[in-house]
Amino acid sequence: MSTKKTLILTVGLPRSGKTTWAKAQGCPIVNPDSIRWALYGQRYFLGGEKHVWAIARTMVEALFLAGNGVVILDATSITLKRRMDWIGSWEIATKTIDTPADVCIQRALINDDTEIVPVIERMAEEYEPVEAWELQKDG
Repeated sequence: MSTKKTLILTVGLPRSGKTTWAKAQGCPIVNPDSIRWALYGQRYFLGGEKHVWAIARTMVEALFLAGNGVVILDATSITLKRRMDWIGSWEIATKTIDTPADVCIQRALINDDTEIVPVIERMAEEYEPVEAWELQKDG
């Protein structure tokens, strides 16, 4: 008998509060930013992105195989394509953290993280809210 498996995708801009929400859930979390830091010692390395996402997928699958019923992917997931990439042998749910870009930017500046500001601005322009037809449910 198989256990129901649900992957919760966080959806939101950098500095929106996704990680804070994820940590409060008490479920295993897969965080691509942490994978990047562990592998490359930096926030982003274009040449390593395929590897980062392959590891993230493997971690999700391994956590379900270990018997976890719910796993959280703590990533921005701001586009439909990014969310659809995670369709697999599990149900998909989403948790949108809808913090406005100006608040995310303010949080970055308070933490002296000016490097992320243009990323927040770019992602705010690319943002595609979760639509009901995606068959996602808010977690």
